[in-house]
Amino acid sequence: MCRRFSLTTARYRENFYARLPSKGLIHPRQIDDHPTHVEYCMLMIATKPVRSLLAPRFWNRLLITLMSVLLLCVTTPSQAQRTEKLKIPNLGESSTSLFSAEYEYQLGRAWLRVFRSQAATVNDPLLFSYLEDLIFKLAAESELEDRRLELVVVDNPAINAFAVPGGVIGIHNGLLLHAQTEDELATVIAHEIAHLSQRHFSRRVEFAKTQQPLTLAAMLAGFVLMATAGGDAGMAALAAAQAAAQDSALRYSRSNEAEADRVAMQTIVNAGMDPHAASSMFDRMMQASRYATGSRIPEFLRTHPLSENRIADTRNRARQYPKQIRPAKLDYQLMRARVLNQLSDTPEEAAAKFRKELDGSPRSTAAARYGLVLALTDAGRGDEAALELDSLWAAEPDRLEYVIADARIDMAKNEPHRAAKKLADRLKLNPHNHALTMTYAEALMQDQQAHVAEEVLLEQSKRKGNDPYLWYLLAEVQGLSGNIIGLHQARAEYFILNGILDQAEKQLRYALDLVRNDYTTSAKINQRINDVTEMKAMLES
Repeated sequence: MCRRFSLTTARYRENFYARLPSKGLIHPRQIDDHPTHVEYCMLMIATKPVRSLLAPRFWNRLLITLMSVLLLCVTTPSQAQRTEKLKIPNLGESSTSLFSAEYEYQLGRAWLRVFRSQAATVNDPLLFSYLEDLIFKLAAESELEDRRLELVVVDNPAINAFAVPGGVIGIHNGLLLHAQTEDELATVIAHEIAHLSQRHFSRRVEFAKTQQPLTLAAMLAGFVLMATAGGDAGMAALAAAQAAAQDSALRYSRSNEAEADRVAMQTIVNAGMDPHAASSMFDRMMQASRYATGSRIPEFLRTHPLSENRIADTRNRARQYPKQIRPAKLDYQLMRARVLNQLSDTPEEAAAKFRKELDGSPRSTAAARYGLVLALTDAGRGDEAALELDSLWAAEPDRLEYVIADARIDMAKNEPHRAAKKLADRLKLNPHNHALTMTYAEALMQDQQAHVAEEVLLEQSKRKGNDPYLWYLLAEVQGLSGNIIGLHQARAEYFILNGILDQAEKQLRYALDLVRNDYTTSAKINQRINDVTEMKAMLES
């Protein structure tokens, strides 16, 4: 994959803002002063009467605020550095008495929009499609009733995955480097699906409500002591209240984890995968954390408590099922190669790593050679990349990953017309394939066929309208083709998906000014403005 088209959303956004009209547009701000926002959340609780904490409206506002605070607290100006560990809010749960399933779904999508505005995510259609297929395969064998799932891939080397109420599942691309097999990766994903199917956030909020009056009363007493008798006494009271709450919450959290482990293992078995992979993955995580402290502890373990007992329980449960010997899937190993290339600081560094792996097993050698092709392409060494790809073609001439890699080489060699022809031919065999379609559109744009690229992307938007990069690329080609109305509409969709709602509304109003005499188009744009207004209201309600 050409590195030009594998930038994170943060980089996309930087380029996008540079191209936007200057009037009224600002860059998403970087928040440095996190304590101010945290204090605001504390005040929301501390200044409310105890009885008002049971009011749904208050909990709605507090949950949205906490979502925003947690997201802001994990975003810093140095976020683009790959070594920065992004702290993901574990919101895998939302109260049945406070939120309906449909509202929970809308809440999850609102969370995702805000998350995208703050976090670096990966725009790799091949990797995304692979993970999405695996998620839906597991969901089909799970207890999850509402399967309107949406994936976000975070550009971060840490071991982590998370689930958000409403069906949002997040995966760090770095997780693939630690999970040695597809089955190990599947156990982590199945665990997150189990959190959703068991509605653990719902139950946790209910649990918190039963504990909240006593805990809050103790905390308020601490605040009073701080204001009257002195800081030390007040801090002691606060510490005692927080310790009691944390101990209770930890016990509850561990029971949730145990339940998720049990449910996830049944999902793995139902999907025909190896249940023993769960304990293998846990062992790997425990080993990674054995000598780690503080921020160096794997993120997944900070939000998913892991103990020797939990590993033993998982291993004993797996013994009920026969050990499955599943050959390493080349599909998964190729995706790991893509991730290693993405997380390397330079193409040259990635190429050196892949060359060291070329003497392994046949499958690992094929994956390493594929990674070398990607790295050489990104380094602008297209002829060398083509030679390496030739040996892969000989074994599997029809493999999709190789077809796209070949097209990327042509594009890197400034032969986009040739790439577009190859991709168009393959799309006849795999119509609407998202990775093929996006690469085809990029080749068309490079070949100065903006009008054709626009048609391709408009058609694909009917199937993959939740892909921010699709709207980014569509806005680019519409600008090149002279479709200014479409450009503003595409930019609006990009901003909506990235949680920048004020800018989305501005783009829609720019488009509306250009179609005053077109009733049908005006009506559609006005409806979209109303949609944006409702999204804002949901965050403010």
